[in-house]
Amino acid sequence: MTSKSSLYSKYNEAFVWVWLPDATEPVVAGRLSAQGSLVVFNYGKSYLNLATAVPLYLPELPLQPGELPLLNGLTMPNSIRDAAPDAWGRRVILNRKFGAKANNLDNNELSELTFLLESGSDRIGALDFQESPTGYSPRLASRATLEELLTSAERVESGVPLTPELDQALHHGSSIGGARPKALIEDNSRKYVAKFSSSTDVFNVVKAEFIAMRLARYCGIDAAPVRLEQASGKDVLLIERFDRQRSASGWTRKMMVSALTLLQLDEMMARYASYVDLAHIIRHRFSQPSDTLKELFSRVVFNILCGNTDDHARNHAAFWDGTSLSLTPAYDICPQGRAGQEASQAMLITEQDRLSRLSTCIQSSHNFLLSEAEAIEVIEAQLRDIEQHWAQVCDEARLGTADRNLLMGRQFLNPFAFTSLEGKATGLEKLARDLFRA
Repeated sequence: MTSKSSLYSKYNEAFVWVWLPDATEPVVAGRLSAQGSLVVFNYGKSYLNLATAVPLYLPELPLQPGELPLLNGLTMPNSIRDAAPDAWGRRVILNRKFGAKANNLDNNELSELTFLLESGSDRIGALDFQESPTGYSPRLASRATLEELLTSAERVESGVPLTPELDQALHHGSSIGGARPKALIEDNSRKYVAKFSSSTDVFNVVKAEFIAMRLARYCGIDAAPVRLEQASGKDVLLIERFDRQRSASGWTRKMMVSALTLLQLDEMMARYASYVDLAHIIRHRFSQPSDTLKELFSRVVFNILCGNTDDHARNHAAFWDGTSLSLTPAYDICPQGRAGQEASQAMLITEQDRLSRLSTCIQSSHNFLLSEAEAIEVIEAQLRDIEQHWAQVCDEARLGTADRNLLMGRQFLNPFAFTSLEGKATGLEKLARDLFRA
């Protein structure tokens, strides 16, 4: 096995390529270099001289020559880290390099530059990474069926080395974020992220996410379109990618940054991420801030109503066009396993409170430029929309009665969500009881 020290030294640099707005081919933007435990970036002269060049993200990476200083507490530029693989993609890369030993290793076995350069090229957003500053050579997948991709994911989860063919197929999706097994597929004029069930699932997570994402759209939330397929008798969730668009000359890519980047936090500081701080950034830096704040508030409310407590700052993102920000469609809205009632959101809802309660949302509504009455109106509308479309969406998911009863009342509309309501908001609990009375 290759030693850790030699792995860290395998790549000392990587070149960042970017698809500029409306472009179907990338240009080289600059260079990443390893400096001990840090990774720093500088723009290339050719990019700085390009008339159409835009900053990869402001205020982190302004268009200026020289090595750009890292923001406080960061070990690499956050807007570039957004394009790196997360837990699942790293497992795929570890499987490729170490085979059966991969499950006993952690992410520290490989450097960040290794993960950037050995993950697939069709990653989220508009960046990719190459060893060359002059020639772009994408790391693409071989064509594979959903059944083959599912088999590949199961082998990675079990620590079984992939065959070369399956490795190439699954490796394409290794740059996609998140912890669950997934892959990338293309179908005519659309691209999708395919999510598979996991061996550790204690309930049908794939169907639960499908139901939550569909209901979010019925609640008026701008959520990514989804559909449910089957492969080898198992459910597969297909989420339409919103960072890709087919044009007459090819695929364009949209630049994106996570809320973690907006908040200038890294993974170690993610527990400090708050919707209050994100709302402040939206008010000052986003196009259409008022509408965006109401949309974000609606997402927080829906996460609580559907039991999605995995709303961490990488599960929110914004498009960046070089000058302004706009919220991306919602994604990764997935009800989480829940044994009891009390639960907390991954991000703070007020300055000090992250409890998964509607009362917390109402207390924080002013941060979203909403009155208490407007906040209650948003919640009432979502309750009515969920009730109106619940049976239809469960039918679409082919969810049996027992599983519906398990999902409703435990994940969806858990009683804890309605605790501590005061004043006019006390009617929300009664409304929920009346709407969902057996």
